[in-house]
This record gives sequence, C-alpha cells and structure tokens, in this order.
Amino acid sequence: MSDASARPTIPVEYVPTSWEIQADPYPIYRRLRDEAPVYHNERLGFWALSRFQDVWDATLDWESFTSIHGQTLEKVSVPLPIMISMDPPQHTRVRALVAKAFTPRRVAEMEPIVRRLTRERFADLEPGMQIDLFEQLASSMPMDVISTMLGVPPVHRDRVRHLTNEMMHREPGELEMTARQMEIAAELFAFFRELIALRRRSREADLISALIDARLEGDDGQPTELTDDELLGFCLLLGIAGHETTARLICNSAVTLWRHPDQRRELVEDPGLLHAAVEEFLRFDPPSQVQGRWSTREVEIHGCTIPEDVRVLLLTGAAQRDPREYDTPDRFDIHRKIERHLSFGFGQHLCLGKSLARQECRVAFEEILARFPDYEIDEAGLAWAHNNNVRGYAKVPMRL
Repeated sequence: MSDASARPTIPVEYVPTSWEIQADPYPIYRRLRDEAPVYHNERLGFWALSRFQDVWDATLDWESFTSIHGQTLEKVSVPLPIMISMDPPQHTRVRALVAKAFTPRRVAEMEPIVRRLTRERFADLEPGMQIDLFEQLASSMPMDVISTMLGVPPVHRDRVRHLTNEMMHREPGELEMTARQMEIAAELFAFFRELIALRRRSREADLISALIDARLEGDDGQPTELTDDELLGFCLLLGIAGHETTARLICNSAVTLWRHPDQRRELVEDPGLLHAAVEEFLRFDPPSQVQGRWSTREVEIHGCTIPEDVRVLLLTGAAQRDPREYDTPDRFDIHRKIERHLSFGFGQHLCLGKSLARQECRVAFEEILARFPDYEIDEAGLAWAHNNNVRGYAKVPMRL
C-alpha cells in the first residue's frame, strides 16, 4: 500500500478572479501562507503576500509598494485623484484636507441618523416575514448614510446606489469594466460634478460643503484647497468604498452569526458585546480581502525576490486567518482579544471611514437582534456578489 504522505503535492494556484475560490478562499489562503508565502502567478503576472506580518509590513512600506497604479491586476493610470490610489506627498495633502471635514465628531453625530435609517428599513416588518437582507438593509442603509453625509437629495439616492452596484459588478474571470459600466461611471461622475458645482454656488450643512471650505497651509505658506477633481474622487471613493464594503460586512456577519447560534444568543442577551463582535466580524470574514500595490524596487522576503515594477497583491483576508498572529484563527469568537488587524488597512491608507463602518455594522445588529433575535438564513439561497475588490453576499434570504 502506497504512503499517502509520499504523493507529490499539487502546486498551489491562486486566481483572484475565480469565483469558485472566492466562495471559500480560506483553504487556499492556508496553503499560500504555509507553502508559498511569497507567491508568484506567472500566468497572470502577479505576486502575492499572505502572512500577517508580511502584509502589515508591505502596507506600511509605501515607498516599495506604491498605490498609484490602482488596485486591479493590470498597471493602470487612475483617471481621478482618489486617495487609495495616491502616495505621499499628494496623499498626505488630500487626506489632511478631507480629514478636516470628515471628523470623528461628524461621524459620532451620524449615529442617530444611522439608527433612524435602519429602523425605517425595518418599520413594516414582523417576525416570520421573508426578506433579502442585502436589499432590505445592508445595501440601502449604508448608501443612505453616505448620501445624507454628502448631501445627495433623497430622490436620487436609490439611483446612485444601483448605479454603484452595477458599476462594481464583474463576471467570473473579468477584470476590466465593460462599455456599459464605463457609461455608468460617466453618469456617476456627471451627477457628482453637478452636485459639487451646486454646493460651490450655495453651501448646505453637508460634507461636500465642508470639504469645499476646507483649507490647509501649503509648502509655500499659502492656503490650499481641494480641486473639483479631488472632491469628485472623494465622493466616488466614499460612495463606492463606504457603501460596498459595509453592505458586504453586514451580510457576511449575519450569515456568520446564523452559523454560530450560541454566540448570537450572547449578543441578544448582552448587546454591549457588539463592539468587540464587530472587530471579530472584520477579522473573521472581511469584505475587503485583497489590496493591490505595485513594486517600485526589488524586495526580498523569505528568501524570494519580488522584482521591480510588478503587481503585488496584499492578501488581507489571508493575513486575518494567520495562526502566527491569532490563536485558532479559523474559529469565530466574539470574545477574542484583537490587538491589531488589517481590515481597514494601516499606515498611510488606514481607512478614513473606519469609525463610520463600525458604527453602521454595530447599529444594524443592535436593531436586528433586538427585533428579530431568532432570524434564520436560507443558505441554499445565498448568492455571492461578483466583484473583484470586495467579497460578500449579494443576496441573503432571511426569515425574520
């Protein structure tokens, strides 16, 4: 009888656009961490890092791993000045200006609005009813919050949300936007350009107006402000990243709690545990799994040399399950003590909206568990979103 341990190991192949892999990427992440922590996919022409410390270090090392060529596999020229596709000093200037308006106080003042919007979405629902959590709350509430902050008129909010969802959709194996999605992007650009122009003529108590008025002393001692393109880039970043990631976070977390009924019961009995639970949601099954970078010089890691001028994927989803950083990382545990994680990036690209995303997720589950503590998920009806940048469900059938 042959010894199974003597059989040759099938080389690991990680394909980020494979939806078979994205449905459950954690087994291949484990193999990457153990067998190929500095992974090279010759066919698709990229490298990938999967261990926590390696991803952490690369996230901080913007001089070796630049963001300016976008987050896709190809090296692209980003058409707008968007913070996630900038390095210092441009990133430092834009972030400092945006931070003057996107303050912790402004985010804290949003909580009553987040709660009201969440309750409005549940207002006519009763236990036993069937809903799709994505459409009923997870997609709509975060976009309503972002639209409220930016000053998007209520009549346009569903349109902006649906356009954003359609623009981000990808078919399996597809990397680039279709001609139709380019048209959608142009429509969104035009909408926000018009809103920015309107606010320049007449300010309101919204984030766009505050951003228009934000000033920072430049290197020459003169005040600097955000250009229209920089304002547009931030509106799109907030509308896409702030909506997409939070929507998938709420959906992923609802399914995770359904699969862990004992811990869900703890949260029902003690909602104060939700602050820690949100951190575990973010670690255990984060919506943002991959961060794209581009090498600016040769970098040696674990005896392997990543060449200059190649795409490097930072697999934050793999890093969050690294046993070198977390004990029993594949176990969901709302009592876990988390000293650091990468779900919101770190360093230069620490997500500016991290507090808002945490707040929206916490409030969503405070309301869900208070009203529908025994909700059930129809696992057969779950559907994944086809999106190369964010991993999560596009349909979550739920019996309340």
